[in-house]
Parts: sequence; C-alpha cells; structure tokens
Amino acid sequence: MTGRLAAFSTGTVRLAGRVVAFFRRRSVWFSDLWRYSLQFRVTVSTLALSSAVVFVLGMVLQSQITERLVDTKRKAAVAQTQAIVDVAETQLVGADASVDALRSRLDDALKQITSGSPLTQGASGVAGAFEPVLAGGNPDRPQDHPVATAGLDKVPAGMRRAVEAEQLVTQFHTVGEGAARTTYMIVGAPITSAPRPLQLYMLFPLTAEQNTVATVQNTLLVGGLVLLLLLAAISNLVTRQVVRPVRRAAAAAERFAEGDLDQRLGVLGEDDLAKLAVSYNEMAASIQRQIRQLEEFGQLQRRFTSDVSHELRTPLTTVRMAADVLHASREQFPAGLARSTELLVDELDRFEALLGDLLEISKLDAGVEELAADVIDARPIVERAVEQVRVIAGTAGSVIEVDLPAEETTAELDARRVERILRNLLANAVDHGEGKPVRVRLAADDDAIAITVRDYGVGLRPGEAELVFNRFWRADPSRNRRTGGTGLGLAISHEDARLHGGTLEAWGEPERGACFRLTLPRRHGHSVEHSPLDLPPDRPATPPAVVVAPEPEPEAGAEPTELSWEQEEVR
Repeated sequence: MTGRLAAFSTGTVRLAGRVVAFFRRRSVWFSDLWRYSLQFRVTVSTLALSSAVVFVLGMVLQSQITERLVDTKRKAAVAQTQAIVDVAETQLVGADASVDALRSRLDDALKQITSGSPLTQGASGVAGAFEPVLAGGNPDRPQDHPVATAGLDKVPAGMRRAVEAEQLVTQFHTVGEGAARTTYMIVGAPITSAPRPLQLYMLFPLTAEQNTVATVQNTLLVGGLVLLLLLAAISNLVTRQVVRPVRRAAAAAERFAEGDLDQRLGVLGEDDLAKLAVSYNEMAASIQRQIRQLEEFGQLQRRFTSDVSHELRTPLTTVRMAADVLHASREQFPAGLARSTELLVDELDRFEALLGDLLEISKLDAGVEELAADVIDARPIVERAVEQVRVIAGTAGSVIEVDLPAEETTAELDARRVERILRNLLANAVDHGEGKPVRVRLAADDDAIAITVRDYGVGLRPGEAELVFNRFWRADPSRNRRTGGTGLGLAISHEDARLHGGTLEAWGEPERGACFRLTLPRRHGHSVEHSPLDLPPDRPATPPAVVVAPEPEPEAGAEPTELSWEQEEVR
C-alpha cells in the first residue's frame, strides 16, 4: 500500500512538472512572438480591446433587454391582477364568515377567475400564464390557520402581511430546489367587497422570460465570439498589408548592409508605402554612388601612396649613400658641419622608417598581404622582441620584466608579424613608461594565446584607448619621444593582429600606466572568443619588483644597437 502511494505521489509530481514545463515553453514562445512580431502585437491588441468592447456592449444589451422584459411583465401583471380583482369582488360579495362557507365561496371564485373572464380564459392572459391564490383569515379566531386555495405556501409571509394591510404589492420569489426551482412574479391585491379581509395573489411564472434572457445571452455570446474572430482576422489581414512591405524593406536593408548595393524595393501604387519604397530606393542609390566614389577615391589614394613610396625609394637610396659617405668623414669636418651630418643621418633613418610604414599600410589597405603562419613556439618571439628594445629601455632607465610559461606555447603564427607587433608595443611602453618597469606576460589556453605589455607611466585618458590604433594619432604631441616613431606602428600592429584572426586591445588610466593585450588563436582560421589574460590587468599599488636587469652600457667606441624601422610609437 505504501509503495502504491509513493508511486502515485511520484507520478503526480512528474505530471505537475510536465504541465509547468509546457506552460513555461508556451510563455516563452508567446513572449518571443510578442517581442518580434508587429503583426501579432496588433492582432492581439485589437482582439483584447474588441473583447472589452463586446463584453461591455453585451452586458448593456442584456441588462436593457432583461429590464424591458421585466417591466413589461410587471405592467401587464398588475393590469391583469386589477381586472381579476374586479371579477373576484363580484363573486365574493357578502361571503359568509364561517370557514366552510368561505372556503366554498373561494373555490367558486377561483373557478370563475380561471375560466369565466375573457381576460383569464385558459388560465392565461395579457401577462401570460398565471396561478391565482385566494386567501382570507377569520377575525373571530385569529389563532386558526387562514382559509385559502392551493398555493398559498408559495407566497412570502412578508408580502402577505403587506397585502393584508390593503396594499398592492409586487414581488419576485423563487420556489423549489434544484431542477424544480421556479421563479415567480407575485402580485398581491386586497379584496374589499367581502365582509372579512380577503387577498388575491397572482403568481406569474417567469420561465418564458428566463428562456428569452438565456436565448439572448447565448446569442450575444456566440455573436460576440464570431465578431471577435472576424475582427482578429480583419486586423491580421490589414496589419499584414502594412507589415509585409515593411518586412520586405527590412530584408532589403539587411542585404544592402551586407554589401548588395543593387538591392531595391518594388514600387506598387502611389500610397504611403509606395512613397516609402521610392524614398528608400533613392537613399540606396545615393549611398551606392557615395560608396563607389569613396572606393574609387580610396583606390586612388592607395595607388598614390604606393606609387609615391616606390618612387621615393630610388632618390632616398642615393641620398642615403651620400649621407653615409658624409657621416663616415664627419671627423674631418668642422664641429657644426659634423653635427649637421649626424642630424641628416638620423632624419634619413626616420624617413626610411616612415617610407617603409607607408608601403606596409598601402599593402594592407590593398588586401595583398598574406599570412605566412607556421606552428611555432611563441616564447622565442617574445624574447627576440625584448632583446631588440633592451638598449633603448636601458637608456630610458626602464627594466623589462618577462613572465613566460615554463612549457612550450605553440600556435600557428607569422613570426615576423608577431615580433613586429611586440617591438612596437615594447617601444611604445618604454617611451611612455617614465623610467618605470615594463612587464611582458605570455599565457595560453586550449584555444588562444595572449601577450600583454604593461607600463606604469603616464597612462591614457578616458576615451583614448579606442584612438591609439588610429593612424598618426598621438595623445600628447608636445612630449619628447625617444624612439622617433612614425605614428603608424600601432595601426600596422592592429592590422597584423587582424590578419591572424586575433585582437589587439588597449587599456589605460592617467598616472597608472597602460596595458596592451594581443590575443591570437592557436589554430589559424579560428576566431578568438576569449583571452587567457584579463584586461584591464591587476593594478598593484606600486610597480612590480625588478626581475630582469637592463643590459650594461656599451663600451666606449662601440656603436649602439640601431632600432629597425618597425619600432614606432604613436601615442
């Protein structure tokens, strides 16, 4: 028995869970449909408002019809009762006060009422079928039961007292229980022609009126439902006529945004939707012309940059050769001329770097750059980049800290491009680090590798993190710079990260430093959905401890290591 109860309880719980899940799914489906479908919202709103209107109208009509039926019934019943009272008074004139004689006279009068009068022929009249009741008391023996015809028990006691007080009373009263319940309109009137008080009660059953009201209710209910369905269908049809062109316009706009610039809307008629289609087509044509003009201008600009860069290569090479000859013989020149020779060589280095950057940017804009990716360990790339900027870091007084994992961190990378990105980030960090340490971290997970370059220098103001990758943008043009950057390094680095399918992001706060995070997928062709390192990074109250010392100063007479043209800073 206990097992059966447990099984029953378990089944009940499962059934309740399924019901809840069903209604939850329906609720989610309704919510999504309400949110995304204008046609559904308009149809449901119209149906709801129409239901309210139909309900109120049905209640008003039912109330008016019921009131009219009852009022008509009351007037007819009172008039018929007064006519029958006249007949009864004629029959009961001089009625004997004895109980037996009075009962006999009441029975005779009742027969006359139900069959003798033209108004009461067939127990029905103007007010419909009725049931008459005659009653009278014995004033000499008030303790006896009153003398009355059948049916007096259907008359309420309160009404009888009012009629005995010679008042004309109308009252609704329900008799019986269950299926045998009958509602009557009872009209009571006194009979004054007899030597003792007599009363006439006319019981008019309201069955016909109740049937009429029920018929009206059913008619209003069925008619209201049909009307609501028709209104829903009409509103759905009308809304669809408006929504379909809007949906076509939305679909055309999506295809236009995806690059199908020839997408246009069909124009039918001269209504407002047709005007919308015409306006959209004109807008699309204007945007298409402007985009093509911008494409042509961009192609001309890229071609001009590429041609100028290539054309400058030859004279720059000639000038470089002459400058190298002068620089080699600078000890034979006067001091001012020797210094001019050194400045000329420095500016030629900067010019060569700018020319190389312009060539790289032109290739990236033209989309002709290809990624030479191989499965390699990322740690040696980081170490080479650090070694290449160690000299300028030592000159600036900054220590470069390197945090690399102990195990191999392999990924499909273009080593040249990744190394160029890191050189640019490190040179930028050293230049803005204010002599404080620069920290480089490498981390990886199953899908991506991440490298962060963190400095504790001047930082970035709000909004500048989105601008640092713009070409030739600088946060503070008046600052003295150590690396002599061209203003294109971070822009090229951003494009190199994009070619890998990765991201290059920046974070910074004033006086708290900046951090750049490079995130690359471990397999070429995959997208980056998350990064193994956080951005913004953890911000300790003081710079981290020194873990890598700068290289010692070069010996006298030794030439310092020159930076390649990719080592730029652009802030």
